[in-house]
Amino acid sequence: MMAQYLEIKAGHPDALLFYRMGDFYELFFDDAAAAAEALDIALTKRGKHAGDDIPMCGVPVHAAEGYLLTLIRKGFRVAVCEQMESPAEAKKRGSKSVVKREVVRLVTPGTLTEESLLEARRHNFLAALGKVRDAWALAWADISTGAFHVMPLGQARIGAELARLAPSELLVSEAAEEELRAVLGDLGIYPTVLGRASFDSAGAEARLCTLFGVQTLSGFGSFERAELAAMGALVDYLDITQKGRLPLLRAPQRDAGSRLLQIDAATRRNLELTQSMNGGRQGSLLSVIDRTVTPGGARLLERRVSSPSRELSVISARLDALDWGIETPFASALRDLLRKVPDLDRALSRLGLDRGGPRDLAAVRNALAQAEEIAQALDEAPLPALLATSRDALRGHEDLLSLLDAALVAEPPLLARDGGFIAPGFDEALDEARKLRDEGRGVIAAMQAQYAQQAGVNALKIKHNNVLGYFIETTATHAEKMMSPPLNETFIHRQTTANQVRFTTVELTELETRILNAGNEALDIEKRLYSSLRDAILAEAPALSETGLALSEFDLALGLADLARAQDWCRPQVDESRAFAIEGGRHPVVERALQAQGGSPFIANDCGLSAQGDAASVTLLTGPNMAGKSTYLRQNALIALLAQIGSYVPARSANLGLVSQIFSRVGASDDLARGRSTFMVEMVETAAILNQADDRALVILDEIGRGTATYDGLSIAWATLEHLHGVNRVRGLFATHYHELTVLAGKLEGVRNATVAVKEWDGEVIFLHEVREGAADRSYGVQVAQLAGLPRAVTDRARTILDALEQGERERAAPKALIDDLPLFSAAAEAAPQPARPVGPSPLEEKLGALSPDDLSPREALQALYDLKASLET
Repeated sequence: MMAQYLEIKAGHPDALLFYRMGDFYELFFDDAAAAAEALDIALTKRGKHAGDDIPMCGVPVHAAEGYLLTLIRKGFRVAVCEQMESPAEAKKRGSKSVVKREVVRLVTPGTLTEESLLEARRHNFLAALGKVRDAWALAWADISTGAFHVMPLGQARIGAELARLAPSELLVSEAAEEELRAVLGDLGIYPTVLGRASFDSAGAEARLCTLFGVQTLSGFGSFERAELAAMGALVDYLDITQKGRLPLLRAPQRDAGSRLLQIDAATRRNLELTQSMNGGRQGSLLSVIDRTVTPGGARLLERRVSSPSRELSVISARLDALDWGIETPFASALRDLLRKVPDLDRALSRLGLDRGGPRDLAAVRNALAQAEEIAQALDEAPLPALLATSRDALRGHEDLLSLLDAALVAEPPLLARDGGFIAPGFDEALDEARKLRDEGRGVIAAMQAQYAQQAGVNALKIKHNNVLGYFIETTATHAEKMMSPPLNETFIHRQTTANQVRFTTVELTELETRILNAGNEALDIEKRLYSSLRDAILAEAPALSETGLALSEFDLALGLADLARAQDWCRPQVDESRAFAIEGGRHPVVERALQAQGGSPFIANDCGLSAQGDAASVTLLTGPNMAGKSTYLRQNALIALLAQIGSYVPARSANLGLVSQIFSRVGASDDLARGRSTFMVEMVETAAILNQADDRALVILDEIGRGTATYDGLSIAWATLEHLHGVNRVRGLFATHYHELTVLAGKLEGVRNATVAVKEWDGEVIFLHEVREGAADRSYGVQVAQLAGLPRAVTDRARTILDALEQGERERAAPKALIDDLPLFSAAAEAAPQPARPVGPSPLEEKLGALSPDDLSPREALQALYDLKASLET
């Protein structure tokens, strides 16, 4: 057995080998040590190899999925090695023959299909980067849903597209690994490296033709060599990991980057589109706008948020669907129907890979039943074009639905081998076998009563196990009676244990044969019927995928409509102009957080960045920290993005010209692993914006140049703003504490000043969160520091130094000379004398201390309050 294990393990050196032994998957040697630590299970030993103990651990087969999930999340790959025959079959080849075993599947992050291993509301993409000469292409697929896409792209766009897709696993060639190391390192992606042969474009074309059963790929579109290489590598990897059982992939869809709103990795991170800064979903844009009620609808929304459109016709069609969702009186009833829709796409995928079971058959049946009911409810309803097409896709499966409805019980078991999932009356042969099996059990019970009476032993039982089959069992106290005449003529002794004696009869043996054959026959018939039902479903797989997409489209439209109604969002006017006029805009995530806390309402603000012709339009935003500048910047970028996914937006009104790119540089931290300071990270991100932004880009920049010396930072911010205005000609928001930049509003056409209003009262600053025309006169940094809890002595000293520096600025004196003239810090630390507090309690405190609230009537309490107030006035 160990020789067999070592031979199989040699073929999969980079994976943990789950070696099936009965009801357990066992791991040995280094695999066992690694798995025991990762799974927190006991590490034992069994036998010896080369004179040393063999480390060993194992997990039960029935609980393997949970352990697989843990290992995959910790970065392991797992090779699942199954027994391909029973021990009885192995013995036919010789008494010492080892059961045949083979690796039936490699489990990797990008090839998961099990429901328990996947997040229902997120895609699980496997991606491949292909390169032929200087051309690059990216292919990606979700084998749990069948989605399959490819797009050509320039090397500069690789990081942005990978950030958009967030693949669970990325395939690259040996040649490209070194070239991509920097960009993949930035994204935290550790690729799976394949040999050059996997990326061979000629072999890839043949592989794809075989997969889709065609002689040429021309029917799917015209693909470049790099695209073929990426798709071919992906299919080759699936062939390797699934051991020849390829998933149900849809025809490859060629995507064009020009049709999508471009968002780079840093901007996605800053805007927290699908995950927040802490890495979780909570607090992201997706988390607050997701009101879908089906897994497919949630995945479609995730795709839309990750990939907003730049096509006006597509955006308008989606907004028309939302209009209908808001106005239709059927909205609530349709959402109730959609809640009952199972995950059709993933059920199809599991059936296609032969990893499904009766519950997946039932999921298809239930989804089709709900689709038919929704289609009937909308028969006479006037629908916008997008939803009318989706309604048509809900129909056409009547025969399959009738077949599944007749064949399956309401609540089938998880596994086909458990049986009992085919409904009575569907198959005559199955009904006959079940009748014999079930009546046999009744006969056994009657026979037990008969034998107990005949033997005069009430404790006599007829039992069954896998060794003896059916047998009669009594306690040892009746052994002599049962084995003596005349009972021994009927009861044949078979086995004696410590406490029981076991017998059989000729009649019982004959009945056992009939019953066991009937049970096995019924199970065999059910397995055959399962295969035929699975084949009937897979024959309609492409049409069923369209039905799944149609259900998701309805779910998404109704979910976004529900959000718009509940949060008072408006339909944006999106056109081909360079307009950007938002009235009463709000940040959807911050507003939701305030609502959850039951605190103050969100302060809405306007934003006007409409540009004339091809000129730039930039708002220079000044004001103190904590006033809401970063929130204002982000909310306008999110409003533009929401409009281009085809959603209503959080504003009173919005007129938005199509945005081609969104760039954000809001907040930065150092990158110690790559030796980059905070300032360096900021400059890299700013360089990407200045080098890539076009005249339809929306750019939001926050405090450029803050991480270096004041004049260095000011000069960089000044030059950056001039470049954005004169070269890139963007629509943008530029927040800064360099008030010197405000003079550019008078020098550059299309640049205007705005500030976040504050009030100062009694030495403290009050934030109004209102954006107004004009420039801030100061940054209120000392007041904000005081709010943060800096010691009073520190903030008082800071005010003294600030006053001196500002006076020097007016008098054009050297800062160093001014600071040298100030008293030492220790002198400033001597706080102003406080009024002396009287020794002992005041008269007012004495009166308060004398009161006993528990003993006061309401009238007495009110009178006491009046007396205290009178004492205060005197």
